[in-house]
Amino acid sequence: MIAPSILSADFARLADEVAAVAGSDWLHVDVMDAHFVPNLTLGLPIVEALLKVTDIPMDCHLMIENPERWAIGYAEAGAHNVTVHAEAAREPVRIARDLRAAGAKAGLSVKPDTPLEPYLEVLREFDTLLVMSVEPGFGGQKFIAHVLDKVRMVRTMIDTGHLNLLVEIDGGINADTIEQAAEAGVDCFVAGSAVYSAADPAMAVRALRTQAANAAHHLT
Repeated sequence: MIAPSILSADFARLADEVAAVAGSDWLHVDVMDAHFVPNLTLGLPIVEALLKVTDIPMDCHLMIENPERWAIGYAEAGAHNVTVHAEAAREPVRIARDLRAAGAKAGLSVKPDTPLEPYLEVLREFDTLLVMSVEPGFGGQKFIAHVLDKVRMVRTMIDTGHLNLLVEIDGGINADTIEQAAEAGVDCFVAGSAVYSAADPAMAVRALRTQAANAAHHLT
């Protein structure tokens, strides 16, 4: 699965930029509040507007404080998957259950240096795990390879029946890094610059999907 990140799109032409990645599995929307991360992007009104112009499932990544208050609105608006950060969530289990009750899948994200072990039990309540392979807040950063240890841990737990969720990765994913992420056990790849800097973004999505599928048996 490839989820183009509109953080790398032209914000003045968002509807056109979304149309340019037709055929993508998910559309990744980075919501930042300038508190949890040092950047301010877009919020619920933009997500609601985008939902009217595309049928690509919306993957909302909330890099915000107090997700208990704000996350449910994205689910109620029609987002397919809503991800909150483990570092910001005071009641992650409650958030997961509320998101599911509102009709969305529930995702939990961890920063590159956040250990995964304290959240392994909590992950049983979630549908997706988003492993950050850059520090959250800005696009165009270099891929941090050591986070793949967390991916391998979770993939083993999935393969042995201890967890049942989709593994997503976000940060520095491109033609040079997607294969090692796929080999480690990732299911869904967020790609920003690698898609939107291409002459044909939709073709870039297809090429990345093929690369990932060829690199990992669990994706075929």
